[in-house]
Amino acid sequence: MPYNSVNTNVGAMIALQNLNATNSDLAMAQTRINTGKKVSSAKDNGAIWAIAQNQRAASGSLNAVRDSLQRSQSTIDVALAAGETVSDLLLQMKEKALAATDTSLDTASRSALNEDFKSLRDQVTKAVQNATFNGVNMLDGPTATTIAALADADGTSKLTVQAQDLSLGGSNVTLATTDSIGTTTLAGSSLASITSSIANVSTALSKLGTGSKSVSSHLTFVNKLQDAIDAGVGNLVDADLAKESAKLTALQTKQQLGVQALTIANQSPQSIMSLFR
Repeated sequence: MPYNSVNTNVGAMIALQNLNATNSDLAMAQTRINTGKKVSSAKDNGAIWAIAQNQRAASGSLNAVRDSLQRSQSTIDVALAAGETVSDLLLQMKEKALAATDTSLDTASRSALNEDFKSLRDQVTKAVQNATFNGVNMLDGPTATTIAALADADGTSKLTVQAQDLSLGGSNVTLATTDSIGTTTLAGSSLASITSSIANVSTALSKLGTGSKSVSSHLTFVNKLQDAIDAGVGNLVDADLAKESAKLTALQTKQQLGVQALTIANQSPQSIMSLFR
């Protein structure tokens, strides 16, 4: 190919190719700075983008797991609060029942003790019935709901906390809804029921407490797992902005030099005119 030709300017071709490559790299660097990502779409890096999308799906699913665990923990905590109230009421009822077994009590004193006892007994029912969170009650008799919180992003694993029946006349609180301490005999019978009920309620609360702790521990783990997944996605797709900033400056300088080189290459055919003077 002749070096002195007005039809073909090889130098300009090469300069233009280099300038186009620089402009392409510059556009990519600007995109990374604008988005903060080195892989913002599938065309940037299909394999990495697909991996990142799968991990984003896993992280998003863990949001549902966190919500389920938090609701479950709140439900259990409400049940625990009510259960502790029931336990305190039983302790007070035991004191009343024990006092009522005293055969030397007069009628007025026994009647007063019985009224206090029945008031405390009815408060147990109110505490159990009101131990509801988000429509779920873990203490109210046969209808008490067992918690089965989501434990993983696939929904295949559940964290279960058993319901504990603390209603009057139930499996734990054997004291009936009509029990009283109006006589010495009734007081003795109620005292025995209350004593066993206190032990049963303590066991039930222990189970609920263990369940609450398990839910809390798993929630902490899920939070850490989600953070780790999000950090992993960031490692795959996030751009190093300090590096991109330095690269942008270099490319801008290279672009200016490329424009200058193209200008020089375009001027070279004009030198041929001097041959005809």
